[in-house]
Amino acid sequence: MNAIKVFFGKRGAGMVRTTGFPKRNEGQGEPIIDPELPIVDAHHHLFDRPALRYMLDDYRKHADSGHNVVGTVYVETQAMARTNGPNVMKAIGEVEFANGVAAICASGVYGPRRVAAAIVGFADMTLGAGIAPFLDRAMAVAPERFRGVRQIALAHPDSEVLQFLTHKPPADLLKSSAFGVALAELEKRGLSFDATVLHPQLPELATIADAYPDVTFVMDHMGLATAAERSPHARAEAFQEWRGVVHDLARRPNVVCKVGGLGTSYWGFDFYLSDEPVTSAELAKVWAPYVETVLDAFGFDRCMAESNFPNDGRSAGFVPLWNALKLCVSGASATEKAALFHGTAIRIYRMDLPEALLAE
Repeated sequence: MNAIKVFFGKRGAGMVRTTGFPKRNEGQGEPIIDPELPIVDAHHHLFDRPALRYMLDDYRKHADSGHNVVGTVYVETQAMARTNGPNVMKAIGEVEFANGVAAICASGVYGPRRVAAAIVGFADMTLGAGIAPFLDRAMAVAPERFRGVRQIALAHPDSEVLQFLTHKPPADLLKSSAFGVALAELEKRGLSFDATVLHPQLPELATIADAYPDVTFVMDHMGLATAAERSPHARAEAFQEWRGVVHDLARRPNVVCKVGGLGTSYWGFDFYLSDEPVTSAELAKVWAPYVETVLDAFGFDRCMAESNFPNDGRSAGFVPLWNALKLCVSGASATEKAALFHGTAIRIYRMDLPEALLAE
């Protein structure tokens, strides 16, 4: 059985419980590029599931491997949800968990790095105004860290494209009237919305961003240009489609972009199928046109770099992943790199990090 399928296929026979991702993908022998550059990892997850465990100790092992990761943004995966109470409030369990992780790290016991210094929690946007009690409770539970909401909105006619998702998104979430009502509740509270969509959905996101100009929308994973299992010609066509809608979306000043997520299967790069370690040079060669596109569209001050770990660990280790992103912007100025690797995330998610962590 393919190892990736064992880790991420449907639960049941053949599933194994493991920690982290295959060692062949670590790539920890690479020298660190720009080792002093402070990084705020704008998107990662922690969870403990029957098929896969990725908790604080796992993330710390990756983050301790050489890159100067000083803080992180925790993004929901519907982990650690409560098992009782109203459905709308069950996701409070994940906010409490993430805030606990943040408190542990803020104590300094595990060093100066501030994991989960900002938290993006799950809320069921199909409930419309019904999400208000959850938002108020989440802000009360983590007033210094709860900064926004994500509900995955991926939609595609081929179910195989979405095979790695642990929770099936609601159908046509972005088109529902309840979604707009829920956005109004975020707007009232100054909370952002992390939009995890595929590139054909970006025009819908643009329309929504126009309708709610006072809500900050964070385009996760660069809009996921969807080209899995396509021919080289079809992938090139998908790139041009994606490039066009990304540039159009970037005209909305209330939309920002997370640079990463390139290790997932949607892009069609197929590094996750390799049985050999993938180097940063190999990654950067393929990723660079996409990274350059979003930076050209949004600018460095509206882009923030992410690891998307452990998910992107399907394709590459933590060290080569960050090295590859640094290689993609090797010609950028120090000011531009500072914005991409920590400044934008700190501003958008209103993160409170000690200034000493950001000194190179």
